[in-house]
Amino acid sequence: MYRAIALAFLRSGMEPTPDNARKLLAHMRLDVVHEDGGMRVLLDGEDVSDLIRTPEVSAMASRVSALEPVRRKMVTAQRRIAREFVAKGGGVVVEGRDIGTVVFPDAEVKVFMVADPLERARRRQAELKARGRTVAQGRVLAELEQRDRQDAERALAPLRKAEDAIELDTTNLTPDEQVAFIFKKVRERIQASKV
Repeated sequence: MYRAIALAFLRSGMEPTPDNARKLLAHMRLDVVHEDGGMRVLLDGEDVSDLIRTPEVSAMASRVSALEPVRRKMVTAQRRIAREFVAKGGGVVVEGRDIGTVVFPDAEVKVFMVADPLERARRRQAELKARGRTVAQGRVLAELEQRDRQDAERALAPLRKAEDAIELDTTNLTPDEQVAFIFKKVRERIQASKV
């Protein structure tokens, strides 16, 4: 969702300031649609799911996520979407840099995922290559480290591990192993709550 707002800023040519954020958000419609087991992000009705995964959008997302009007609108939207899923009788899995500390501080299970920076850069480089973009690993690593630093140092909702989060180092784990670990922790929490 923050990436979609970043894309809107990039398209508008406006600098990411609180005043510009208020202007942009006043006329912007952002939707998240779940279909065929996947999630699609719509910006003013346009599916931007693939467009929001560029290095330029990543860099801008870090900047716009520090803006109070953006954060206020997104936290409200994220909570609304989660409530809608829960109301339908399901649970919800949400990811983000402030999900366990700000958006859902009372979440039943929080997992703070980390990985070796070089491995993260390798994964991101492979993701970009699959989308037809060739970017040097050194550049990808520098961009990841810069975004982490910006997000950890911002005054509003900084990137940090929640005190009650389980840390999962994914460096040497496949996606299936990561999911299995998380399912195990969810099952353990459910069993503990029944006691």
